Amino acid sequence: MKIMFKFLKEKLKSWIGKTEEPAEKQAKARPEKPAKKKEKIPEKKTCLVNAEEIVREIKQEPETEKTKFFDKFKKKMTDEKFEEIFSELELILLQNNVALEAVKSIKSSLAEQLIGKPAPDINVKEALKNSIESILISPPDFVKEIKSTLKIKHPFVIAFVGINGSGKTTSAAKIAHLLKKNNLSVLLAAADTFRAASIEQLEEHASKLNIPIVKKDYGSDPASVGFDAIQHAKKHHIDVVLIDTAGRMQNKDSLMKEIEKITRVNNPDMKIFVGESITGNDATQQAKAFDDAVNITGMILSKADVDEKGGTAISVSYVTKKPILFLGTGQSYGDLKVFNRNDLIKSLGLD
Repeated sequence: MKIMFKFLKEKLKSWIGKTEEPAEKQAKARPEKPAKKKEKIPEKKTCLVNAEEIVREIKQEPETEKTKFFDKFKKKMTDEKFEEIFSELELILLQNNVALEAVKSIKSSLAEQLIGKPAPDINVKEALKNSIESILISPPDFVKEIKSTLKIKHPFVIAFVGINGSGKTTSAAKIAHLLKKNNLSVLLAAADTFRAASIEQLEEHASKLNIPIVKKDYGSDPASVGFDAIQHAKKHHIDVVLIDTAGRMQNKDSLMKEIEKITRVNNPDMKIFVGESITGNDATQQAKAFDDAVNITGMILSKADVDEKGGTAISVSYVTKKPILFLGTGQSYGDLKVFNRNDLIKSLGLD
């Protein structure tokens, strides 16, 4: 995730730096006070109070002034101060493709962690890390789950859903490659009988990967393609069936109903939404729409290698409450990275 989160990481680093500005730096920014008013210490402008700096200041002040400095340890984050520091963070998150609903969740979590807490106990960076971690769901061990299910039923069926151009067909081929590497037999089902050249594209992948494919003519019932593929897999003892569906626009009711029919007829064990990481809020809305329609199992975010903002990962996780399974990081079959929320946190500079 070297590219992913590039912009968001830089913005968060700047924002967190402001909340943790050292006392010496603040002092330089303030005009000097007349010597006779030296005992009056201006109120700090940040939400954090550095205990070590305060102790050093205490040692430099007359004995009679100590209580004023110790009072700083009792200061707490107020609602007003929290709103002040969060307003900038809110803009940063929205500009980097974090959906408004997710931003509100982060705000609520931060408020719970910070408001009313004594200044020495406040750590904005740690609080933000906790807030984002609470949104992300760690994915299951993909291959292990498939092998475990195969002990009780056969074959394991996965349907790929999403809009045109999101990378469904390529993602299905990458998953086929991954399964083959793990000694599982695979069958592709060309259930996209709507888009021109879609069947030929999947056939090319099947040929390169040396795996069988079940297809029908364009215009055929997509659900029947999946059904035939499952029957073929049962007959030939093939472990996994991957159903490549048409790229249905999420706002087209008739087309979404067709996806619902495919999943109803074929009852897949996994329904994976594939969305482009770089499309931001569009991918978030699509993920929510497909989850509402077919109750997706998890997600693959394609083109993560060219996504410099990265907020889509946070957004889709929040709106669906489902795990991101993989990140697509290129066009080769091996360019599929298991999603790890700790890697995401590290990429944001919050580790």
